[in-house]
Amino acid sequence: MNGFDDSVLSLLVVLPFATALALILWPGDSDQLRSMKWFSAVVALVSTALVAWILLRFDYTDGSQYQFISETAWLDQLGIGFDLGVDGIAVAMLALTAIAFPAAILVGWNVDARSKDYLILLNLLVGGVYGTFVSLDLFFLFFFYEIAVLPMYLLIGFWGSSTSFPRFTRSKEYSAMKLVLFLVGGSVLIWVSIIAMFVEADLNSFSLLDLQRAGFDESFQNWVFPLLMIGFGLLGGLWPLHTWSPDGHVSAPTSVSMLHAGVLMKLGAFGIIRVGIQTIPEGAEAWAPLLLGMGAVNVIYGSIAAMSQTDLKYVIGYSSVSHMGYVFLGLATMHTLGVTGAVLQMFSHGIMTALMFTLAGAVYGSSHTRDIGALSGLAKVMPVGAFFFAVAGFASLGLPGFSGFVAELLVFLGLFQTYPWVGALAVIGAGITAVYMLRLLAKVYFGETDPRWESLPDLKLNEKLVAGMLALTLLIVGLAPFYLIDIIREGVRHVPTVTG
Repeated sequence: MNGFDDSVLSLLVVLPFATALALILWPGDSDQLRSMKWFSAVVALVSTALVAWILLRFDYTDGSQYQFISETAWLDQLGIGFDLGVDGIAVAMLALTAIAFPAAILVGWNVDARSKDYLILLNLLVGGVYGTFVSLDLFFLFFFYEIAVLPMYLLIGFWGSSTSFPRFTRSKEYSAMKLVLFLVGGSVLIWVSIIAMFVEADLNSFSLLDLQRAGFDESFQNWVFPLLMIGFGLLGGLWPLHTWSPDGHVSAPTSVSMLHAGVLMKLGAFGIIRVGIQTIPEGAEAWAPLLLGMGAVNVIYGSIAAMSQTDLKYVIGYSSVSHMGYVFLGLATMHTLGVTGAVLQMFSHGIMTALMFTLAGAVYGSSHTRDIGALSGLAKVMPVGAFFFAVAGFASLGLPGFSGFVAELLVFLGLFQTYPWVGALAVIGAGITAVYMLRLLAKVYFGETDPRWESLPDLKLNEKLVAGMLALTLLIVGLAPFYLIDIIREGVRHVPTVTG
């Protein structure tokens, strides 16, 4: 490791916040909006370059748990420090964020209503995401976690859209408030757990490294882990506390939906791994059957709910709930294959849903409807959009050659070696996913073209660039997953209680 390696994580975290500050100070005249958008796009690409550096320099043969460690004292009296570091699990999540962030900036290029404020909030959100993934201090992990979540209220409440149903309207303000109330409730449970660990360890330290070595009493672990599982699981869409998620997806503007489903939901699963399983492993082992059962319901219920929706974004929203179920199932196996598959599923699902929301946003932007019953034969007028939606759909149903297949296969292998009957349920869930995804493709893109849509334009240039980048990622990881799997497995093998 060289000197740049020692500071690359600090640069990665500080850069989005510095960008937000620069935008705050930037003159807000309308003739400056294009400059601000280009500035944000360049900064997003710089952050992607920093993550690429980390990926290239990460040594999965090193044997140490964390790499690129940076430690800066902050509040010594309470043992709080700005300590950063990554393992293979965090590196995979950084790669996901580094792809989704510039994609979201490009898709949101046409947002003109208070676009300066929009870009500021996006950068704050992403800065919080990066900070959460690399923090090795529980205080700062929670701090960045909250920064990542809170901008969603304004992003949905101001720039979002309301949805009308036959008997009622679900307003964007309702969805934004519901999201915040659920996630703040989860944050309370997380914070209570963090304070309890700090007091119980009696080390005067919030360092994850210190707390992971503390050896908490089994009874303490047994009551703290469910708080963490529910608190972080809320953000991951864990059933039955998932209902905020589809509403949030649907009401959010396209680029925010991409970050919401693509990245933010992964913070919840990441928190279960980093703060839950790695810090209080015996509690995780004791409560794994409950997490397994809830994850199984996620898979089956989410698939059936997605199949019954008439709104295109609601289908994708409930599909996300179902796919996150595979993540929870993989974590609950406590098996190397299952946990590795869970992390790879987090990456794959993030890219896949970002692509789906990009295309759903393009359809809505052209047709001004998301009603599946009204959309038909769009492949004739939107052939590029149809192609990319087919790629996303095939990745979603786990077709070989796409990243979703590799991730789900590893989860299934882990399940059949630990809980075979749950593995059978998961396979059934995958079958239901194939049914609703193929039916959605057939209804919206194929068949006879409705005369109303004969003049619809295809994807815009920015949407084509984003869709191409995301689709290529799904293919590359699907055809050559070995490098990413090796990196993830390096992190998984340091997780206590994980066997196999």
